[in-house]
Amino acid sequence: METLANLESFVRSAESGSFSAAARRLGLTPAAVSRNVAFLERNLGVRLFARSTRGLTLTEAGERFRLSVQSGLDSIQEAIADIKMNAGEPAGVLKLSAAPGFGMDFLLPLMPTFLERYPGVIPDWVFDSRPLDLIAGGFDAAIGAGFDLPPGMVARELAQIHLIAVASPALLRGKRHPKDPTGLAEFPSVVLRSPLSGRVRTQVMRNKSGLEVTAKQQAVMLVNDPDALCRAVVLGLGIGLIPVSHAASHLENGSLVRLLPNWYGDVGAISLYFTSQKLLPAKTRAFIDFVVEAFKVQKLPQVLATH
Repeated sequence: METLANLESFVRSAESGSFSAAARRLGLTPAAVSRNVAFLERNLGVRLFARSTRGLTLTEAGERFRLSVQSGLDSIQEAIADIKMNAGEPAGVLKLSAAPGFGMDFLLPLMPTFLERYPGVIPDWVFDSRPLDLIAGGFDAAIGAGFDLPPGMVARELAQIHLIAVASPALLRGKRHPKDPTGLAEFPSVVLRSPLSGRVRTQVMRNKSGLEVTAKQQAVMLVNDPDALCRAVVLGLGIGLIPVSHAASHLENGSLVRLLPNWYGDVGAISLYFTSQKLLPAKTRAFIDFVVEAFKVQKLPQVLATH
């Protein structure tokens, strides 16, 4: 396989009819250009130039070869120039994944500022609660929890997510609030099934002293989606153990009330997932840095782990 330097030396020498002129254009010495062309001729086993004191003349074989390679060489050089020019400018379609509720509540509100800063980037969001195959799906980045890390992917933790017990004011009217997680069994509950295994997870809750107690739930409905769980609890169908990320806005507007304010469950970390390649595309690097900074400025790790 011929090197780009050899081909470029040949084509520019053919265009100018001189090794010296080609050397000035390529930023090389005439001897280096002559040597590159000689290597090319030796490797091809054919003479490309007829050399004389008056300059260079393409042989018949040289002319055919020039016509064959020149357009391809020009395309390669244009591609190199384009990538160099745009390497520092984030641009292009950025394929992203996030869980629907979290993405719409915490990530979409970041987009106006992101797009104002990086107008050449087009976010292509896929909202899905299930962990996806990021590499096979062609995703540039994803934000979520519970993703398997295949070779070539890394996770950068953004925040710890805590689970809290909540209920609608109507459901609690006239009832005593429970004193600890075992008291949740006295209320009807909407319970979350794993969207992958279908199993109901036994949730352990802890208080600020570190005491751990298993939450008891009397299921009157089961759902496989955290957004559906939250909506069902707002409707008063039962109490629910809901991530802070889903409950926060409802606690603020009064549509949900927190039970057991000193108790919480650990859901795990919500992380930013992306490929581990050293030279990330500028669009991906810009998004990662932007989200990490936004989480820090808005103090979202503290908000999402409130307990």
